[in-house]
Amino acid sequence: MKILRLVTSFRGNDSQSFQLGNTVVEMIKAQYKNADIITRNLAKNEMPHFNDVHFTSFITPVENLSDELKNAVSHSDKAVKELIDSDIIVIDVPMYNFSIPSSLKAWIDHIVRAGVTFRYTENGVEGLVQNKKVYLAIASGGIYSEGPMKEYDLTEKYIKNILGFIGITDVTAFRVEGVAIPGIKESAMSKAVQIVENTFSL
Repeated sequence: MKILRLVTSFRGNDSQSFQLGNTVVEMIKAQYKNADIITRNLAKNEMPHFNDVHFTSFITPVENLSDELKNAVSHSDKAVKELIDSDIIVIDVPMYNFSIPSSLKAWIDHIVRAGVTFRYTENGVEGLVQNKKVYLAIASGGIYSEGPMKEYDLTEKYIKNILGFIGITDVTAFRVEGVAIPGIKESAMSKAVQIVENTFSL
C-alpha cells in the first residue's frame, strides 16, 4: 500500500488542515501497517506555476525536448509518477479566499496532462488515472459545507471535478470548520477528528 500525502498550508504544525490530514493518515496506517508514505510539502517546496515553457514541454515529443524543456517537464513527470504509483492520496486543503492554495493549484496544473492522465476521444474525455482513493482534509474559518456560505466554497467541488476529470472518482472529504468562529472553534477539531475516526471504523 502506497500513500501520497500532499501538505499545502504554510502554517506548518499549527495548520488545521495539516492536523486533520495527520488524523486521516494515522487511520490509514492503522489499517495498513506496512504502508509506504511519501509526503510532499508543496508549501515549503512549491512546484513552479504553470507557464508557456511547461505547456510547450507537454506537447513536444520526448526526442525533441531541449534541455530547458526537459527541466520544465521533469516537475510534471515526477508528480505524475508519484500519483500513479500511489494507492491512496491524502490532500490537506486550507481554504484561502474561498478556494485552494496556489501551491496545490500548481501541482494540479502539472498532473493534468492530455495523453498522460486524460485523453480526448470521440466519446468525450477519458480519465487515465484509475483505482485511486483520495481523502481531502479541508479547513476553513467559517462554515461552508452547509448554510448561506455554501455557495462560496470552491475547494471541495473543484478538487472533486478536476480529479474526476483524470479518472479519480473515489473521493472522501473531511472538514474542520468554523475555526475562526467563537463558540465553535473550541470544539471544531475534536468534532472533525471524531468524524474521521467514525468513518474508518465502519
